[in-house]
Amino acid sequence: MFEGHDPYLVALSVAIASLGGYTGFALAARIRNTPGVSNRVLLAGAAAFLAVGIWTMHFVGMLAAPLPPDTVYLVLPTIISFLICALVVGISLFFVSIGEPSLKRVVSSAVLLGVGISSMHYVGIHGLSGPFTIAHDEPIVLLSVVVAIGTAYGGLRAFLAQQEGFRLIVSAIAFGVAVSGMHYTAMHGMHFMPLTGEAHQHLGGSLAASQQILSIVVAVLCFVIAAGFLLSLVPDPRRQTLVPAMADDQTAPAVEAVAPALAAASPRPVSAPLGGVGQPPRAAPVPRLPVEGADGTHFIDTADVRSVRADAHYTRVHDGTRERMCPWSISEAEAQLDPSLFLRVHRSHIVCIPHVALVRREGDGAVLELDGPSPHRVPVSRSKIAEVKARLGLASRRHA
Repeated sequence: MFEGHDPYLVALSVAIASLGGYTGFALAARIRNTPGVSNRVLLAGAAAFLAVGIWTMHFVGMLAAPLPPDTVYLVLPTIISFLICALVVGISLFFVSIGEPSLKRVVSSAVLLGVGISSMHYVGIHGLSGPFTIAHDEPIVLLSVVVAIGTAYGGLRAFLAQQEGFRLIVSAIAFGVAVSGMHYTAMHGMHFMPLTGEAHQHLGGSLAASQQILSIVVAVLCFVIAAGFLLSLVPDPRRQTLVPAMADDQTAPAVEAVAPALAAASPRPVSAPLGGVGQPPRAAPVPRLPVEGADGTHFIDTADVRSVRADAHYTRVHDGTRERMCPWSISEAEAQLDPSLFLRVHRSHIVCIPHVALVRREGDGAVLELDGPSPHRVPVSRSKIAEVKARLGLASRRHA
């Protein structure tokens, strides 16, 4: 498969695909934890880095291959190959990042990703131009697609199992193997048939680039991927620093951990009425919340719920690992949840106070971080800061 290939460029191509995979998956892992427009920004960034990683790996692999002399790259098919790659990667990430990652959804995403990688490869190969024609072994073409789909499935599964740490590295490596394995399998079944005499016709008027120009483009993209990878390793300061106390006087915010204060918090009783005098008492809180899955409605214990986020007429329930869709509205969820545990901190967010790990001021409001395998942040509106402080046992500190 690698006969005649430059081994250093082959190794570089696998590394580039894996680095692009890590950066893209690291961005995609944050989609579930970031509401609103930021979701689309993160999804676009993740798809862009994955697509650039795939495309760059492909052309590093082409530079490593023993191509015939005078080979050039037609610009239009080369650009189309990248656009195909970006489109299928974006759709595939959208499927596994939004909603319940059921087996059907993951398999469909893996098939789409594998077929997309294969399509990008063969469209890119079609961009090669020179005194030759290209022939492919059909069984090898089929095998290369199977390799891409199989390893893409493994990478997505590893990514969904745990979206950080060692599993994220495993998913990135599996992604790099998926792209590289497909590419070099396909190259093994590709043959250049030389053209002689009048059979060879130059493509007049077609915009083409030499291997030297392509090398410069690929080198720039390698630096972009490496920069993105290094940025993805920078720790989030909101997860590293302790929490500044939200004192009324903002002249000198102190840093403190919230977890010890949780033990001192004094939750209000469950039976407390919602409104003022004369209003009926609140109904007993429900022990479980309904969430929608691909195979029907499931129920999760409220003890596992970290936060509830409004999503149009429905809500998204975060269990510390991922978000799931709940058929309740945000108002209905507030009415059904135990007020001694849950607090509406924003018009679109409810949090479980015992699961608050960090809190910090941000602008006129504040941000809470909820614990769990995949910690996530929730905004606090300015009008709710005092109540949040009281529930966390921080309000009395100004009198200490």
